[in-house]
Amino acid sequence: MNRLCTHFKTSTEAEITYLRRNFLLMNLHEYQAKELLKKYNVPVQEGFACTSVQEAEEAYRQIKTQTGSKFAVVKAQIHAGGRGKGAIRENGMNGVKVAKSLEDVQDIAGKLLGGTLVTIQTGPAGKVVNKVLVAQDMYYDGPSERKEFYLSILLDRSKGQNVIMYSTEGGMNIEDVAHDTPEKIFKEWVHPSGGLQAFQARKIAFNLGLTGEAFKNCVKFVTNLYNAYVGADCSMLEINPLFKASDDKIIAVDCKMNLDDNALTRHPDLAALRDVTEEDPTEVEAGKYNLNFVKLDGNVGCMVNGAGLAMATMDMIKLSGGEPANFLDVGGTANAQTVEAGFKIIMKDPAVKAILINIFGGIVRCDRVAAGVIEAYKNLGNINIPIIVRLQGTNAEEAKKLIDESGLKVQSAILLSEAAELVKKAVA
Repeated sequence: MNRLCTHFKTSTEAEITYLRRNFLLMNLHEYQAKELLKKYNVPVQEGFACTSVQEAEEAYRQIKTQTGSKFAVVKAQIHAGGRGKGAIRENGMNGVKVAKSLEDVQDIAGKLLGGTLVTIQTGPAGKVVNKVLVAQDMYYDGPSERKEFYLSILLDRSKGQNVIMYSTEGGMNIEDVAHDTPEKIFKEWVHPSGGLQAFQARKIAFNLGLTGEAFKNCVKFVTNLYNAYVGADCSMLEINPLFKASDDKIIAVDCKMNLDDNALTRHPDLAALRDVTEEDPTEVEAGKYNLNFVKLDGNVGCMVNGAGLAMATMDMIKLSGGEPANFLDVGGTANAQTVEAGFKIIMKDPAVKAILINIFGGIVRCDRVAAGVIEAYKNLGNINIPIIVRLQGTNAEEAKKLIDESGLKVQSAILLSEAAELVKKAVA
């Protein structure tokens, strides 16, 4: 991903967003990830997902009965990290809180559910909390008896191998550890043909400073976790903190799991775990038409065919003084219907001041795109923003003729530089 982004000079954030969302992952909630890990015999912090205060109360009673502890942890379930440091906009409640009584559970769940949790990863818009996880308290012993580690598995594209990253410095501030003391971050690469070897799992446990029963439990934990990563076709699996209790058990207290979208055909049960309420509604709608769409925060709507051309187009928009409002790749099988759908999705964004359609007709025919633009224009009625169309390649001349004879207020361009100049005037 980083290697791809070095080819483009201005839209790196947008490109990374696109690549993450369209080539790498489907996010799971913490409670979903933990249930999946349990199928691979990975010890996890037990808990119950709840959608109401009443369910949270019942979950607390069950945890109290099972563990004998009066303490429980209530965690907001959203697709974003930094929940413990984040806060509910409406009441200031942190996204992760310890409850010491039934009354605490009622108060915390009541303030989390339905609230908008703002974290460093959600941005100022935040995310609405529709579920909370009421989980057992793992910190039942003194600080001297417990330890928190960090461990994650992901694909190292530069080596073509999975890599296990781990550190003795687990907890919420792992980013600071990586920045300030990178020597505390260990890496273990796993060759895809051989899989994780026993000596590698032992090496990880040794580098974490574990001995005795904790060492053995860590070896089993890492082995089973890697099996889960491969078996579920994950693109990223992060355990933070990886917890060693006073009885030497090794437990996943928190878990972030991303699944490879391209492998979901092998896992219909996992595809069913998708939570569309966590996604942008326009992106969900675009997915129904097999459009690669990512909502951004700019003022120029983009409709392009091909990811590379789309990224270059976004760069061109930024260099012209505008900001891309979206990434929209209509793909190589676009027809009038899909183009019209994409056009309508772009028009739903009130921040859009102009639309740039940049199509190179290789597989997709330019006249199909032109027909879709004309149809969408007529169906949407009066459009008060400039529409700039650059069509090159297969049937480009036919496409230009269609647009010129349509009577629509559409500006056409031949060269990319001409399109850039028109964009500049549109957003001036």
